[in-house]
Amino acid sequence: MASTLFFRKIRPDMALAVKAMKMENSADQMQVDLLAKTGMLIEALPFMRRYSGKTILIKFGGHAMGKADYVNAFAADIALLDQVGARPVVVHGGGPQIGEMLKKLQIESSFIDGLRVTDEATVSIVEMVLAGGINKALVAAIAGAGGRAVGVSGKDGGLITARKLMAMAKASDSAIQQAVDLGFVGEPSHVDVTVLNALMQHHLIPVVAPVGSGEDGKTYNINADTAAGAIAAALNATRMLMLTDVTGVLDKNGKLISSLTISQAEALIHDGTVSGGMIPKVKTCIDAVQGGAEGAVIIDGRAPHALLVELFTEHGMGTMITAD
Repeated sequence: MASTLFFRKIRPDMALAVKAMKMENSADQMQVDLLAKTGMLIEALPFMRRYSGKTILIKFGGHAMGKADYVNAFAADIALLDQVGARPVVVHGGGPQIGEMLKKLQIESSFIDGLRVTDEATVSIVEMVLAGGINKALVAAIAGAGGRAVGVSGKDGGLITARKLMAMAKASDSAIQQAVDLGFVGEPSHVDVTVLNALMQHHLIPVVAPVGSGEDGKTYNINADTAAGAIAAALNATRMLMLTDVTGVLDKNGKLISSLTISQAEALIHDGTVSGGMIPKVKTCIDAVQGGAEGAVIIDGRAPHALLVELFTEHGMGTMITAD
């Protein structure tokens, strides 16, 4: 009985002691977390200095664009890049959103070699979705994160002059390839970055929809990766970051390759290590670097704060392609 009374008597004191220990442990953990954050800032500072005043071209696309969480996280990263002195330029895609709109309007579309066959009715929908809905929603998201963005299309200020793009395909009853008219699908023939430089000089973030004007005065739908590469080259961007749905270029064992020269990347395409949908992405990076960009990186845009990890940490993420 005495023993029971004893334990009943000290139990409140024990509870207080446990509570005090928990508070102390919580304070210790908070201190550890603060030190870790401080360490991250110290690590990032030299990289922030490196990219201050430098142009960073970011291609944002894929299914991530349809998810609010991804868009908001991306917008926050873009706003931060601007706030630490970098000069971000965003080029966005919108294939899935275009497909959804065409389906709602009961307009059928087909693809050849991954390119949407675009007639006159379809290209007006493409422009509406890209330069209208998606572009302005992304501008609003960046504004909500504290950045000042301006949406433009490749038609504004003569940014992208497009030439008609033809695809090569085999006829159903023949092994011979022949040119196929894709309609109003184009590729950049000339890029004039005057409008982008004017915006950046006023500390505004350009957000570019990949449509352009042909010499015939018609509107052309341009692949977002291709548009991003051409603009990065014309801007002599320090980095072009291609946010994709994959981690980067993988070797034959499925391991990420962190860096490649142009000749190494071309060799991987030649021997089949780089295949399928990764081929045009790697070729776009090669073209951007050969055209004037310092480096091009393929990274997984689904990873949290992928942009900041790539730019502001020692090892980065994804695969960077540079000149030989």
